[in-house]
Amino acid sequence: MSRYATSFVLGYHDCDEKVGRKALAGEVNLLRSEKDYDWLGPGVYFWEGDPGRALEWAEDKVARGDYKKPFVLGAVIDLGNCLDLLVRENLNLLRNAYDSLVATREKSGQALPRNRDVRGSTTNDKLLRNLDCAVIRRLHAILEEDYDLPAGSEKPGPFDTVRGLLTEGEPVYPDGGFYLKTHTQIAVCNSACIKGLFLPR
Repeated sequence: MSRYATSFVLGYHDCDEKVGRKALAGEVNLLRSEKDYDWLGPGVYFWEGDPGRALEWAEDKVARGDYKKPFVLGAVIDLGNCLDLLVRENLNLLRNAYDSLVATREKSGQALPRNRDVRGSTTNDKLLRNLDCAVIRRLHAILEEDYDLPAGSEKPGPFDTVRGLLTEGEPVYPDGGFYLKTHTQIAVCNSACIKGLFLPR
């Protein structure tokens, strides 16, 4: 299942320069995203090991009018109790959370959310991950619920971080299995896991 291990990684956070410089100075905290389409659920988002991709995203945000000046902050992150979606047993946990979400929605007569493409997208990336976000939120909620465990079992604690791989963009070359914007992302749920911020070179 999830793992408790000190595992430090470098993450890169895109933001507006004014916000980034204030965060570096310790004047503000990085904003936690709570959108219904966040693909790893709620948390402070980082691009793992890829400042270039973080800068690309910040520049896209400038083009959309969300930021005035693109900026990238580096962070040392302790993954802590990580829901690592690159590990098979955690995918089984996710499937159980999905089944629980389906049962809950059926009971209340609500439809399941769906992952959707961004308007005008030609890559079918389904970047608006409403279903995935709902499943991960359900998994977080399950861990907070009171329930009986089999004798000798230990209830896992809440997740500090969620880590996953997103395949995105056009193929790198025709008929290949690699895509131009594929990346690993981390959602930090527990801000204590952000051990330090730095300005990338």
